[in-house]
Amino acid sequence: MKHIHLQGSWIIKAPLEDVFKIITDFENMPKNFPTVAKSITITKRDGNYLEMDAEVKSFGTAFPVKMKTKILPQRGFISDNESPKFGTSGHEELLLENVEGGTKINYVYEVDIHKKWLRIIAKPLIGWFAMKAWEKAFIDRLRELLEKSN
Repeated sequence: MKHIHLQGSWIIKAPLEDVFKIITDFENMPKNFPTVAKSITITKRDGNYLEMDAEVKSFGTAFPVKMKTKILPQRGFISDNESPKFGTSGHEELLLENVEGGTKINYVYEVDIHKKWLRIIAKPLIGWFAMKAWEKAFIDRLRELLEKSN
């Protein structure tokens, strides 16, 4: 399996503006989401378009990722990501919408796996397990940051 589709939706009990501010503050991702990002450096900024060198954490290890990200004002972001070390690339969308009681996060990540050895273990690792780990590391942390004050 070369292509994996990840998708999830969650509601955060906080105003969209507050959620947007945190999820698009890439420079503070390592502080806000320490189990997801080790470091992020913005290498290019042109309006709402960013290029970043990130060191992300997943499956107990940190690895480099190049990100080309477009911030969608008050809607979230879309990002094309490359990880040469693991031989993966992906298109990520984290989009927000106002709902009763807070903000709905709609998340989609389309992952392409270029290394044959990784394809063997990719579906069980990157599929269900990755989304559960991401939910715990990102969504639960976002709730900690925002819902305690609401």
